[in-house]
Amino acid sequence: MRSSSIHPRYRWLLAGIALILVIGIWGCSGTDDSPLAPTATIDNGLQGQLTPKFQSVMAIQDRNTPALMAKRDVIGTATTLDDSGEPAIMLLVTSQEAMDVAPKTIEGVPVKVVLTDKIVAMGTAAVSHTAIQAPPIQLGTSGGWRYDLANGYCCGGTIGSLISVGGTQRVLSNYHVFEADIVSGGNGIVATTGDPIIQPGLIDVNCAATGAQNVATLVKTSSLPSTNVDCSSANVISGMVSPTGSILEIGVIKSGTGIAAFVGQLVKKSGRTTGLTRSKVSGLNATISITYENECAGGTAFTKTFTGQILVANKASKFLKGGDSGSLMVEDIITSPRAIGLLFAGSNSIAIANPIGPVLTFLGGTMVGN
Repeated sequence: MRSSSIHPRYRWLLAGIALILVIGIWGCSGTDDSPLAPTATIDNGLQGQLTPKFQSVMAIQDRNTPALMAKRDVIGTATTLDDSGEPAIMLLVTSQEAMDVAPKTIEGVPVKVVLTDKIVAMGTAAVSHTAIQAPPIQLGTSGGWRYDLANGYCCGGTIGSLISVGGTQRVLSNYHVFEADIVSGGNGIVATTGDPIIQPGLIDVNCAATGAQNVATLVKTSSLPSTNVDCSSANVISGMVSPTGSILEIGVIKSGTGIAAFVGQLVKKSGRTTGLTRSKVSGLNATISITYENECAGGTAFTKTFTGQILVANKASKFLKGGDSGSLMVEDIITSPRAIGLLFAGSNSIAIANPIGPVLTFLGGTMVGN
């Protein structure tokens, strides 16, 4: 039954689903503890993730992942670096029992076992990313599907960045922010190409779309459940979005196809809930099983297992919180940072991003910047 009153709900992908990640051993660096710390120069050549040894460990991880995830309370794997800087396998578990019986090594490779906890939502930003902007708007802002309201709730997320597809500019976010409603269910409609994308999202205008502005029109591409990316885009309405792709508190990024992540890489993002935050990559090649809702706060669910994902330290949810889904993760440099990944899920210790390459390949686009 539909509630008699409508309550805003942060669209956070992992609420009540299979992957809920919490780590106590990461997130103690200055970048994670101090979201507004100065940027640092990144050395892309010293982290070792492209070495034959690192790739060998990734292959071992992949080979053993099906058997590992078949075990009770094991919900994910990844490849990381241990305290000595050597490649290791990360094992994500949801109980002390699973932690106690986890292997110390797999095929001779050391295993780092991570005990999970529940997700934390809500938060504020130093600069408001929820207020309505005078057009042309900057990205890294609250937004979403104009009709994302059902079952007594309204939803939303982050309009993260700007891409170009066939010469047409589109705003980029997640599938579950722009087009997750695929059943008529609680609101009687489904997301369709041409639907308005608004800024701010419904969660920031008391669930009343009249308090927001249309900035783009949805191009429904249905990345889920069949592909390995959680992404969606919408054609910019003329004059409504900065044509440079400027992102709040980050500025204009580097155009093109972005760069690959590496363990230890310093990153930043600008999102609806937490604004500008910084952290570092903690794992690569992650395999994760996630369950999705088919509309805001309810609806029939489907489960998707992602592979090849990026894990980012998220101590005390300082990097990513509910409502930040759709944020673009870029390298933490001052001028023209390059895109690394599209953030779509997380907990109070781990954030998860699709590598930007597969996202752009799926949409047939490139990042807009300088």
